[in-house]
Amino acid sequence: MCLKDPYGRIIDYLRVSVTDRCNLNCAYCRPENSPFLSRKALLTSEEILAFCREAAILGIRHIKITGGEPLLRTDCCSVVEKLKKTPGIETVTLTTNGLLLSEHLGRLKEAGIDGINISMDTPDRACYAALTGSDRLPQLLDSIRSTAGLGIPMKINCVIMDGLVPVTDYLALAEMARSFPADVRFIEAMPFGSTPMPALNHLDILKLLSSRYPDIKPEESERGFGPAVYYRIPGFTGCIGFISAVHGSFCKSCNRIRLTADGFLKGCLGFESNICIKPHFRQAGYKDALQKAILRTVSQKPPCHCFGGKQSGAEHKSMSKIGG
Repeated sequence: MCLKDPYGRIIDYLRVSVTDRCNLNCAYCRPENSPFLSRKALLTSEEILAFCREAAILGIRHIKITGGEPLLRTDCCSVVEKLKKTPGIETVTLTTNGLLLSEHLGRLKEAGIDGINISMDTPDRACYAALTGSDRLPQLLDSIRSTAGLGIPMKINCVIMDGLVPVTDYLALAEMARSFPADVRFIEAMPFGSTPMPALNHLDILKLLSSRYPDIKPEESERGFGPAVYYRIPGFTGCIGFISAVHGSFCKSCNRIRLTADGFLKGCLGFESNICIKPHFRQAGYKDALQKAILRTVSQKPPCHCFGGKQSGAEHKSMSKIGG
């Protein structure tokens, strides 16, 4: 079966936030330092898996596990393992800040994880501590080395932040695509909650990289299932990617829906519109109810987000509540 929204976009990608909790406190993700959800408010692993089974029946093929920091959930690796055995699901990947990754890598490898995205906004230890509230950059770098050592496909994600990170740090981050078999991706900060519209955008970073690497050119082959646009630098193992959420054509090829940690299904991260699926699990015919919720969400997907606008229904929650 194929899921299509009203604009002809095929929806085959599901992002599942398994927790809003995190062991870091990054300003763009949780700027208001809001309290975490109670553990009772979170979907159980059984509910997550049941939902994903119905999503797969309808045409979802790729699942990204996110948070918060997903590895704070003790059952995260088990969820990955069971999702990999779910009929119809082709890939299961994980987004993490990397601090707990080294101790879980073996289990994730055994579970069959298809790829890991690691968040790293600066390679400078002092700047990292200021951004995250935690002086643990060495642990993050250990996780990157360990992931590369196990041969797990890896992407390093950096949120572009004007004034908070020296632009020279972005050049140093790009160099990691030379040192490691990893794509380094620069993501425009999205204006959620108290996060302002970004002053720096992907074109600024591309211009910076072009001044250092004049031979940088667009990558011809497709990479991944998301909105990133990739470039290749001669001599680099990995590619340089840009996710231009605000200043680029982020939405025209949107292929995803989102499930928040507390059970709200969203068709667009830019709008508040959602469907609460938790009550469906208490119904005898919950499978049919879940499928109807998915179909309704897809049918109500807007043509594009409203970042920077003042449309009614715009999302005001922080990224940690929506799911990164």
